[in-house]
Amino acid sequence: MTSNILNLLKIFLPAVVAFIIGIAITPFWTNFLYKNEMWKKKAKSVSSLDGGATPIFNSLHKDRETSVPRLGGVIIWASAFITMAIFWLLAKTFSASPLLVKIDFLSRDQTWIPLFALLFGALIGLIDDLMDIRGSLDCKAGGLSLRKRLFWVGLIALAAGLWFYFKLEVTNLGIPFYGDLYIGWLIIPLFILVTLGIYSGGVIDGLDGLAGGIFSIIFSAYGLIAFFQHQINLAAFCTVIVGALLAFLWFNIPPARFYMTETGSMAITLALAMVAFLTDATGGGSGIVVLPIIAFPLVATTASNIIQGLSKKIRGRKIFLVAPLHHHFEALGWPAYKVTMRYWIIGVISALVGVIIALVG
Repeated sequence: MTSNILNLLKIFLPAVVAFIIGIAITPFWTNFLYKNEMWKKKAKSVSSLDGGATPIFNSLHKDRETSVPRLGGVIIWASAFITMAIFWLLAKTFSASPLLVKIDFLSRDQTWIPLFALLFGALIGLIDDLMDIRGSLDCKAGGLSLRKRLFWVGLIALAAGLWFYFKLEVTNLGIPFYGDLYIGWLIIPLFILVTLGIYSGGVIDGLDGLAGGIFSIIFSAYGLIAFFQHQINLAAFCTVIVGALLAFLWFNIPPARFYMTETGSMAITLALAMVAFLTDATGGGSGIVVLPIIAFPLVATTASNIIQGLSKKIRGRKIFLVAPLHHHFEALGWPAYKVTMRYWIIGVISALVGVIIALVG
């Protein structure tokens, strides 16, 4: 096989395997979730990242809150991790096979960091979800507090930022149509701010199929950028996440069999932050600057929460009927599937724009 064909095989085969694994394990996981009633026992409305209650949201989603299991995000990170482990084990076991060695994409320079972030986020999110379920059973405020979640997200971002600065010696930020901009040690606080920003966009997990579709689009876009920047292992990591997300989405489209919740959203948002930085100066690109474009639906979601909060505090009145933004459209009377599909469309267009800028610039 030629090198290009091998690279394409290395990128697409793991995605297919992750999808198949996700589809295969979902019935067992779904049975476990329903058998053990892994949902909130008491409806709790959510209007912002800190879990504030809103009666409008409650009227729209209270029934689903107490009948649809949480922890669906386990399908995403579990199928992605299993796939990476399979390809790594095959390469180690059959080291004499050039093909199997070639398609192993677990590498220290490109995929260790996002994989660690994925699993770290999955663990903290899993703890939060389990506490949330238990808390609702005891009629208490469940889950980790916003402060604690931000602490753990900030901690992994700080560790990654220090690694990029001291170990990888990353001191530049890629700017489209300009080149590298030297920012020195500021790469560390930038890493923290970007990671916290992406994580805040995880509140987009509020409608059946919405988060799975949007994150699939975003990781596909970064997979393309990584591929054209010759970061083949990183591109394979992105497509594995896409394959896992599509398996999750298969069961999450309306009516959802389960919700992604924190174990999924924290895992993929932390992994996305690492991918964005790896496709920046370390890959000779501009993965950070184009992030707000590629992830525009996440930006809009976070911005709507911030605007709503500031307006209520300063003006004493709301701008949106309910925040985040997708619930505002729901409150206007749009069917949930209409909101979701239009978000997907906007997500595809914004991702294409971001990819074009990243590659041309």
